[in-house]
Amino acid sequence: MADLFEDRDETRRRAARRAPLAERMRPRSLDEFRGQRKLLAPGRVLNAMIESRTLVASLVFWGPPGTGKTTLARLLAQHFDAEFRAFSAVTAGVRDVKAAVEHARLLLHGSGKRMFLFVDEVHRFNRAQQDAFLPHLEDGTLTLVGATTENPSFSLNAALLSRTRVLELEPLSASDIEAILRVAVSDSERGLGKHGLDIEPGVLERLATLADGDARTALNVLEMLAAPGPGGAPPARIDAKRLSEALQRRNLGLDRGREEHYNLISALQKSLRGGDPDAALYWLARLLEAGEDPRYVARRLIRTASEDIGNADARALSVCIDAARAVALIGMPEAELSLAQATVYLATAPKSNRVAVAYEAARRAVRERGNPPVPLHLRNAPTPWMRSQGRGQGYLYPHDYEDTVVAQDYLPEGMQEERFYEPLDVGEEHIAGEALRRWRRLREELRQAGQAGRPRRARGEEKPAPESGEDPPEG
Repeated sequence: MADLFEDRDETRRRAARRAPLAERMRPRSLDEFRGQRKLLAPGRVLNAMIESRTLVASLVFWGPPGTGKTTLARLLAQHFDAEFRAFSAVTAGVRDVKAAVEHARLLLHGSGKRMFLFVDEVHRFNRAQQDAFLPHLEDGTLTLVGATTENPSFSLNAALLSRTRVLELEPLSASDIEAILRVAVSDSERGLGKHGLDIEPGVLERLATLADGDARTALNVLEMLAAPGPGGAPPARIDAKRLSEALQRRNLGLDRGREEHYNLISALQKSLRGGDPDAALYWLARLLEAGEDPRYVARRLIRTASEDIGNADARALSVCIDAARAVALIGMPEAELSLAQATVYLATAPKSNRVAVAYEAARRAVRERGNPPVPLHLRNAPTPWMRSQGRGQGYLYPHDYEDTVVAQDYLPEGMQEERFYEPLDVGEEHIAGEALRRWRRLREELRQAGQAGRPRRARGEEKPAPESGEDPPEG
């Protein structure tokens, strides 16, 4: 019997030795854990739970890949002397949840020991699967520790969120990842220490930086660099050239989920709005180097041209549309300079959000006031019968009057005094502002004088007669 257990132990040891380097180098205690100081520093939320040995709620770890979500869950189970059981929401279903709950119930009633159920990619569970946890979290049958790369406020339902504590994990710093790499290089038991690797100075630092906060990625690349060559011999030297070749075979830090996608877009637009071309170019490069669809970037630039610049520089919209055309015509990477050109133009252009503010005010008026009828004098009247019903009657053709100004209303009844667009005296918008103020002033003078307008020429000559075969002009 002893031989049987020895064989099993040896089998487990051989399996552990064959595991990937990132798995072998998982911290064995909280003291070995690197990063997440905002959670684990003295006085912080997770540290307080650990020190008091009181876990006040189930947990959801939210953060990018390779930041220690799984490892931290394992270490917490170890610290709280709980059984650790894990599965992935990608492959598991309600049946797996029920089996885990039943095991947790038997464990709790039989030995009084708690179970930590770790669910990786918990955001992949649908609403029914998430709801299956609820009664068992409430009665304390098990402690759920979920891990997700997606924003929990979007991906988890409110009932589950109310019964868990969401803790956000941040990307590891380059110094933390470098420390992890150096331990892996020197550790002869679990790491690569027995290989006696010759690593050029600066290589580990660069790898730590390019890992983009992901320790697992860094360890995987290190293992690739240290892979034996023909004949099973370790590489003669790991230098910058070998690192560059390895990185060509693996994209670092580009699959950070939808949350990071929107963060990068937000950073780009805010840099444009703030007038910083250097920051805007940096975020543009981050997006494009990460493989973002250039058509989407072009659409966001077009939106920015109208939202944050507007008529302060009306050419900005044309510049962005031209950049979008360049993307469609010549593709990438050639069109990246067209996007960069548009980005610099937007960042350095004068800024005005008055078009966006005006449209939002107009949209709010539509939603709040319903659909009042179009005034009769503004309605289309292409047939004699429609004109006989009063449609189009009383309409004053502005080109018949000096300065094309007439005292007539263009908004529905009861809304004549609404003002949506108020230009700024910025860039070219000051021209629109001066024209609008002059138009409003002249129209008000005509109203007070009881005049429709100052005729420019004899009435009846204001509109050219339609040519043969054409429909008469509307209105």
